[in-house]
Formats: sequence, structure tokens, C-alpha cells
Amino acid sequence: MRIPAQSVCTAIRDDIVSGVFARGSRLTEELLARRYGVSRVPVREALRTLESEGFVTTRRHAGACVAEPTEREAADLLEVRTLLEPLGAARAAQRRTDAHLKVLRGLVRLGQERARRGEGEDLRSLGSWFHETLAQASGSPGLTALLTQLRHKIAWMYAVEQAARPAEAWAEHGAIVDAVARGDAERARALTALHAERAVAAHRLRHPGPERERERGPERVRTSQRAVNTGSGRH
Repeated sequence: MRIPAQSVCTAIRDDIVSGVFARGSRLTEELLARRYGVSRVPVREALRTLESEGFVTTRRHAGACVAEPTEREAADLLEVRTLLEPLGAARAAQRRTDAHLKVLRGLVRLGQERARRGEGEDLRSLGSWFHETLAQASGSPGLTALLTQLRHKIAWMYAVEQAARPAEAWAEHGAIVDAVARGDAERARALTALHAERAVAAHRLRHPGPERERERGPERVRTSQRAVNTGSGRH
């Protein structure tokens, strides 16, 4: 069975985001094919996709390498997200389905419950699920894809501190859902913009800039073979 390049792309991206492949490290087709148990063809296609997304860069005499984004590029991603998420919420108010609304309300109930219990790890995953569903409710595949890519890159570049007052954050989520349910696009946009701006303060860069990274020396890359998941799980 031919492994889809999309599955290989997801596996490589996940390993870049989680730090398995250090910034600036080489990504040879042979190493990746061996790691994921595939041929070089899907690896080559995956690397092209990851280069278009900004995770990989091609260097003269070195080939494909993990990109080394600057602090300014990282800051730009947060700014772009604060612009796109409110747009997605406004569209969701106009295009959401009953199914989207049911999931969003369920997530808010769970989030508020976990916030009262202080279950931070659950809140992190629930928050990601909430924003993913809100983006899907926009009814715009292009916008949803952009927001998904932004989430991947921000997760790669930043660590996010637990909200000091998680109950307040989930109250904001609840207010956004109420606006979406009423079809109030402008209120949904305004509430999401405020929520996104407040979230920026919780982000901390995971690594220093490329110059300081090189001074510290290259990190070792784990090269044990990893099977590619060909299922259709969420990413």
C-alpha cells in the first residue's frame, strides 16, 4: 500500500513541532523514509508541502533543513492570528450549523467544569478543540486551513502559560458562543478579538533566535523508526 504524502507530512510536521527535529537540522529523504517506514516519494512530496508552510527550508549544498524562524516572524504569527480568529468568529455567526453550536456549547460546559476543578491539562486540549470547532463553523475551508496552520506554527514556536484565571477565559468562550448562536457577527468578532489579544500575553518563545541557537550547538535528532499513522485523526 502506498502511504499518502499527507500522512507523511503530518508525521514530519508533528516531529518538528514537538522538537524531535531541531531547528536548522538537515532532513534527508533517506533518514525520513527510514524513520517513517516509507519510500522517498511521499517524503519528497511532504517536504515540498512543509516548505510552503514555512516549517522547512532548502539550503544550497545542504538540501532540506528545519526552518529557523526569527523572533519577529514568530511575533507576526501571533498578530496574524489576532486578525484572522475574529474574522472566523464573525463568519461562524452567519454560517454555523446546529451541530457546530452543539459542540461549542458542550466544550464550554466542559471547560467551565474543568476550570472549577483546576484541571489544567484538560483545559489546554479543550481550548484547542474549541478554537478548531469555531474555525470550522466559519464555513470557509480556506480560512480554517490558515488558522490550523497558524496553530501548528505557534505551538512550534511558543509555550503557552496556563491562564491565571481559567474560569474567566472560559466565560469569554461562552460569551463568544452566545454571540455566534444569536447570529451577531459584530459582537462575535469583537469578543474574539479581545480574547485573542489577552491570550498573546501567555505566549513565551520556546527557543532563542537562530544566532544564539547556533552558539549553543546542534541538538541530537532521534532517528529510530516511527510508523506513519494513516488514519484520519484530528490535527
